[in-house]
Amino acid sequence: MKAVTWRAFGPAQDVLSVEDLPTPQPQAGEVLVKIAFSGVNPSDAKARSGARPGVTKPPFEMIVPHSDGAGVIEAVGESVDPARIGERVWIWNGQWQRPLGTCADYVALPAAQAVTLPNDVSFEEGAVMGIPGLTAAHTVFGGDDVTGQTVLVSGGGGAVGYLAVQLAVWGGAHVIATCGARDVERVKAAGARHVFDYASPTLSSDILTATGGTGVNRAVEVELGANLALLAEVMAPLGTIAAYGSAKDMSPELPFGPMLFKALKIDISLIYILPKVARDAAIARLHAALADGALSMEPPNVFGFEETAAAHECVEAGGRKGAVLVAF
Repeated sequence: MKAVTWRAFGPAQDVLSVEDLPTPQPQAGEVLVKIAFSGVNPSDAKARSGARPGVTKPPFEMIVPHSDGAGVIEAVGESVDPARIGERVWIWNGQWQRPLGTCADYVALPAAQAVTLPNDVSFEEGAVMGIPGLTAAHTVFGGDDVTGQTVLVSGGGGAVGYLAVQLAVWGGAHVIATCGARDVERVKAAGARHVFDYASPTLSSDILTATGGTGVNRAVEVELGANLALLAEVMAPLGTIAAYGSAKDMSPELPFGPMLFKALKIDISLIYILPKVARDAAIARLHAALADGALSMEPPNVFGFEETAAAHECVEAGGRKGAVLVAF
């Protein structure tokens, strides 16, 4: 099979290559998926470049990257229902703590990690369900229903934030979002009732005014460290900050006093290690929102497998609209 590989940290053009590898065989409890699209996420680029904190060498001698993808089950291992052969699926954790991910013609992985793709959902959309989709669903609904609540989504123009805005609106929340100035209209079109430029000098007062002065019940936060002071101001008492990133400040100082007297909760999410019950709940929310027509995916940026280095560079450059996918 054709596969994209890397063996050393470095720039995408220097370390990614296309190789012929043996097609994997599904072991007991596994399925073999013929990949249609492999999803590229910032975490894939960070892993390849060596940017993960505390990681000094690649975890495996050879790595086929990417945890997200979608395709069709072509074979099953022992104890897996043969009726699953021919099933359209989307994949989560394809390369999490494993050397062989989805950036190949085929991937073999535990059957539970290949989720049935609803008939009216495309492979391109399925390849976005893993990291962006599950992160958005869990950070919005991890505290259960949001009906009637005020939800603040930071980075509403990003892959996770854009989905989170739509999911929170679908869930009946009053949604406020922040984003870059060029994305304001786009995020409004996704359903946010109020959208503010995150660089605005009046951001905290703008958010509080949009809540009617009562504050935010739940914040979906992509930059926890950079936004802690703001959050301490705009959160309502007993509110929850559902954080999934803090790239600009990985060792933030906590404004504990203001947060203490609001009894705020910080709920940090790492989607790779989400417990089964929480993951199943996030999958159910995603599928229900898709069935209701409440999730709109922007046209993806699609690269051929021989252009995977360019796909990584597209992710690293940021600022793009739509998912970054590699087609097989």
